Amino acid sequence: MNMTRAIFDENWKEIRAQATGWWSLMAEYDLLKVDKAEVKFDKFVTMLQVKYGYTREKAREEIARHWREYEAKAKYDTMAKEAGDS
Repeated sequence: MNMTRAIFDENWKEIRAQATGWWSLMAEYDLLKVDKAEVKFDKFVTMLQVKYGYTREKAREEIARHWREYEAKAKYDTMAKEAGDS
């Protein structure tokens, strides 16, 4: 799955909560800048480019990869909890 602006915006709160764990150079003040940006996805991609030297494509791929892993873990955790409840 490619990370689109719509998916990013829809899940920004979850991505924001995980961002400093995924990218150690990303600080709270960086995330506040993204919060204020009109186009959050583009601002976040630009920040990854600056902090990590990524190309725009690499930054988008990294965001998508982390989001896929996060969703897969959340799904697994939910299934494990439901199995434990039965």
